Amino acid sequence: MTDAIGPPEAEAGGILTIDLAAIVANWRALSERAAPAQCAAVVKADGYGCGAEQVAGALAKAGCTTFFVANLPEARRARAAAPDATIYVLNGVLPGTAAAFAHANLRPVIGDWLGWDEWNAFRADSGWRGGAAFHVDTGMSRLGFSAEEVRQLAPARNNDHGIALVMSHFACSEEDHPLNAIQMQRFHEIRGLFPGIPGSLANSSGIFLGREAHHDLVRPGVALYGANPTPGRPNPMRTVVTLHGRIVQTRDVAPGATVGYSATWTAKRATRLAIVSAGYADGFPRAASASDARPGAEAIVAGMRCPLAGRMSMDLMAFDVTDMPAGKVARGDLVTLLGDGIGVDDLAARAGTIGYEVLTSLGRRYRRIYRG
Repeated sequence: MTDAIGPPEAEAGGILTIDLAAIVANWRALSERAAPAQCAAVVKADGYGCGAEQVAGALAKAGCTTFFVANLPEARRARAAAPDATIYVLNGVLPGTAAAFAHANLRPVIGDWLGWDEWNAFRADSGWRGGAAFHVDTGMSRLGFSAEEVRQLAPARNNDHGIALVMSHFACSEEDHPLNAIQMQRFHEIRGLFPGIPGSLANSSGIFLGREAHHDLVRPGVALYGANPTPGRPNPMRTVVTLHGRIVQTRDVAPGATVGYSATWTAKRATRLAIVSAGYADGFPRAASASDARPGAEAIVAGMRCPLAGRMSMDLMAFDVTDMPAGKVARGDLVTLLGDGIGVDDLAARAGTIGYEVLTSLGRRYRRIYRG
């Protein structure tokens, strides 16, 4: 199956291909690793830039029954794609929004007293008996009840508050960090205060910390989309996105000529450039620009890796194709910006960021092709 959205291919400055079969394969591999825990899927931020409806729909067909998103608008998109799924909203109940959860049969993730009180008041007034997740802070210091607050709430656990899940979130699971063991121990102790209620702690990298991190439900996000959940080791996930940019011009510059804004890159020899019609407005990180002092991103041009020359512009970037054989590079050709050995983590490293940011920044000017 292949579907496409966006501008016609001949008019597009770039072509983004998303392999839904690879996302499903990654989810199944993570499910197998986490078994017997259930494997959910995080589809926030437009499915990490890959399209929330397409991703949630493909995973629902594959058997995924639980999804996590950041907010209510994202939840409605996921609900349209997965009408029978359980959908949790990580940012919880904002003032005056409780009824919206009932309307779309969504579950808030509650981690503060105000949200807790509003949720319980809505349930009492409306008679709705939908579920919610109870979020505990075990070391992230971002969202969630503190351990002391949990102990205050625990005596009321037998009342009908609709708690369907107790969860927390790792702060350092992609690293060999002592906080991982501390968070696992804290969550184990908190789980004991809520007997009979499922627990969830592990994100993508947390799944690889072992069974002590798995509990009843794991919540992979970035690993589903092909980023490496085990930095420093071989990536166990299948590649999901490939990105091609179109050459709009080739040009020759003399030795000593500068390329791009602020003249940060200087040609050391007679140089041939390929100008590609993609830039930071398309989600390609500007921090991956090149200068005389440091290399930047690379592209695969006719099978050869070629370096970026100069600062990236909003809509354009230049690659040094001087070493390409004559006649191999022409206006209208496509070059590979992601794929063929250049992964989202590789590009992220060039930009001093993480694969999450690369994925979630993927632009809307590309022609998007969905396979699988």
